[in-house]
Amino acid sequence: MQVETTPLTASTPAEAATWVDVVKAYVALTKPRIIELLLVTTAPAMFLAAGGVPNLMLVLWTLVAGTLAAGSANVFNCVLDRDIDEKMRRTRRRPMPRHQVQPLHGTMFGIVLGVAATLLFGFFVNWLSAFLALAANAFYVLVYTMWLKRNMSQNIVWGGIAGCFPPLIGWTAVTGSIGLPPLILFLIVFLWTPPHTWALAFRYREDYANAGVPMLPVVMSAPRVALRILIYSVLMVAVSLTLWPAAGTGWLYPAVAGLSGAVFLVEAVNLLRRARAGATDAALKPMRLFHWSNSYLALVFLAAAIDPLIF
Repeated sequence: MQVETTPLTASTPAEAATWVDVVKAYVALTKPRIIELLLVTTAPAMFLAAGGVPNLMLVLWTLVAGTLAAGSANVFNCVLDRDIDEKMRRTRRRPMPRHQVQPLHGTMFGIVLGVAATLLFGFFVNWLSAFLALAANAFYVLVYTMWLKRNMSQNIVWGGIAGCFPPLIGWTAVTGSIGLPPLILFLIVFLWTPPHTWALAFRYREDYANAGVPMLPVVMSAPRVALRILIYSVLMVAVSLTLWPAAGTGWLYPAVAGLSGAVFLVEAVNLLRRARAGATDAALKPMRLFHWSNSYLALVFLAAAIDPLIF
């Protein structure tokens, strides 16, 4: 995620930027679009847990605290990955590579957001949700960003666990405990993450290669990666349908999950066909799957939220 800011040259110190530029830079560090995706999987879990409309103040506090928690993790990621981001065309205009925010200031900002998120969760939601959010952030920063991303081709498979916590947090915010339905939602996001991320990595394979990040499309042939995308997609769709009996939903959820999952599988199969035909990088048209993956996740979780309102 990048936010447009006034360009700063090497001869123009960051302190010379206007306060609007500074605010934009700090907001960009939190990666708002990623936060949006995380909240899309938080709120629906609350509706599903409540079997209808949950306490709206509870929803508000959960989303505010979740925004701060996710923002904190993303800020730390930007600080730690500033050397990588500077080498990649897709990320070199982020605030850190452009020296709009100093690493120390970014670190302090991330700490403030994290502390605020934990306290808001603890005092206005519950401490179980606070612990889960803190655990997700610690995993994302310490395990994925600092270790897996730079050293393993399966980095996003295991590192993506951090992004699976929002449904658990939303569920525990309402119930105070963990059950089978949120674990299924957790697993849906877990299985969704590799196809979603590897599709993007296909598009920016050269970027990752230049930065020395061993994303799977960098170290493995396109057909083999595309096959893995299809396998994860099949498992994801199958798991998504198990929420129907586990949560006792009506017909809306399985209908949406089944239809949107079928489109996802068609895109995955077509990606594999193009890869086996010799297409690489942009010629694979991987962004078709990437963009649909965002829509798929939103549709499935929205259906999980609306279903208890109808049935």
